[in-house]
Amino acid sequence: MEGFISTLNSIVWSPALIYLCLGAGLFYSILTRFAQVRHFKEMCKLMLNNSESEKGISSFQALAVSLSGRVGVGNIAGVAAAIGFGGPGAVFWMWVVAFLGASTAYVESTLGQIYKVEENGQYRGGPAYYFERCLGWRWLGILFAVSAIIGCGIFLPGVQANAVGNAITQVFGEGTAVVTSFGEVGSNKLIGLAFILMILAFIIFGGIKRIANFTQIIVPFMALGYIILALIVVFLNLDKVPAVFSLIFTDAFTAQAGFGAAIGWGVKRGIYSNEAGQGTGPHAAAAAEVEHPAQQGLVQAFSVYVDTLFVCTATALMILITQQYNVQTEDFNAVTGTGTMILQNIDAATEVASPAFTQLALLSVFGQFGQVFAGLAIFFFAFTTILAYYYITETNVAYLNRIFNNKLPTLVFKLLLMFMVAYGTVNSAGYIWNIGDLGVGIMAWVNVLGILLIFFMYKPTMRCLRDYEEQKKNGGPINFDPVKLGIKNATFWEKRLEKQQEEKK
Repeated sequence: MEGFISTLNSIVWSPALIYLCLGAGLFYSILTRFAQVRHFKEMCKLMLNNSESEKGISSFQALAVSLSGRVGVGNIAGVAAAIGFGGPGAVFWMWVVAFLGASTAYVESTLGQIYKVEENGQYRGGPAYYFERCLGWRWLGILFAVSAIIGCGIFLPGVQANAVGNAITQVFGEGTAVVTSFGEVGSNKLIGLAFILMILAFIIFGGIKRIANFTQIIVPFMALGYIILALIVVFLNLDKVPAVFSLIFTDAFTAQAGFGAAIGWGVKRGIYSNEAGQGTGPHAAAAAEVEHPAQQGLVQAFSVYVDTLFVCTATALMILITQQYNVQTEDFNAVTGTGTMILQNIDAATEVASPAFTQLALLSVFGQFGQVFAGLAIFFFAFTTILAYYYITETNVAYLNRIFNNKLPTLVFKLLLMFMVAYGTVNSAGYIWNIGDLGVGIMAWVNVLGILLIFFMYKPTMRCLRDYEEQKKNGGPINFDPVKLGIKNATFWEKRLEKQQEEKK
């Protein structure tokens, strides 16, 4: 099975997908006249919007929910894997993905807002909804919904849960060995797993409001704390910073692991981490209560910066400054010593596809405190990401229920996700990462091709952006009239505008 997953992964993550994601980001950056730069100040202002309703959450809460999905173990273990397999130059390509991906995030999240619906007293939206309502291709909506359920409900939670289990072991130790169907597992990890499942059940059975209330407190706290610790590492080693940045830029084009490995791993881990183009961000974006779809699109674009340019860069700098990393080919076997070790700074047996590089970097600077802090950071990063994955799964289950009218119980997917959390916690990291990459790749293929088709056929996001810019230039008030802009099937906004006009009479 592991060999089959690896083979399938290599097909899904072919160079075609890598260049498609980069190309889509560049395409939309040019079309929006680099809105991710021009509207940076507006992004920061909109991010602090706390307007919410019984049906929708605030822009900041939507940002927190989407960041809980973006800021996960990929920011710690994913960056380590990018460096370990692609060399320091992979960090440069992660930055490129973030910069260009911010425009992709704007597009997909704006579409999520334009074509959102109100169902059972909640706002819902995402790629499945905008593929059906904009393109009129219900089959494509179904395809994305199925891929999202498989990716976020089955494949991806295991990656985060595996990191949570390792973090528990790191902080509290292995404990007594307990024989399970997955082999021997430490008692502390099993106790931690039971605790995690109880908290997870309490939150996900409370719906999007409870998820939003939890993440809006935890996400800013954990991200800020992590960045502060990274800055301390940087300031303690200021003399090494110029050499580190020089290494990143030079290795991006004359890569230690080969140019293809650097760009491939940089893009793969960049997309995995910031999720731009993957189609996950629009789900939280659609739940936000805003005056204009472009507003939440810009907020979600900012979240890509937070994820990659801030948190991922913090991880990369800690690893590279302390030189707690190796660079190896993907076929290197740490047990047998076979394969190619390109650069070795630490023990060759150190697992690349894990948070080990980051943990060793913090340990080398802060001692045991660094090790404990890394464990806590991994726990919170991973746990909040699992919550985001659940919400995405629930939204797509709701979409399929509406189409097929067979009322598949959401309870089944709640229990399935919890099972995958348990499975991922006690399984091997390498295998789990391969499954996670497969989930990301499937969704990225469907979503990126879909949003490019939407542009060429209807261009709603460009009309939306120009409309918002004109209203801001004229001093407001801000409102959204899809009929005036020639945008069809944006029924939520049509009804909202009609209601506002009736109230003015």
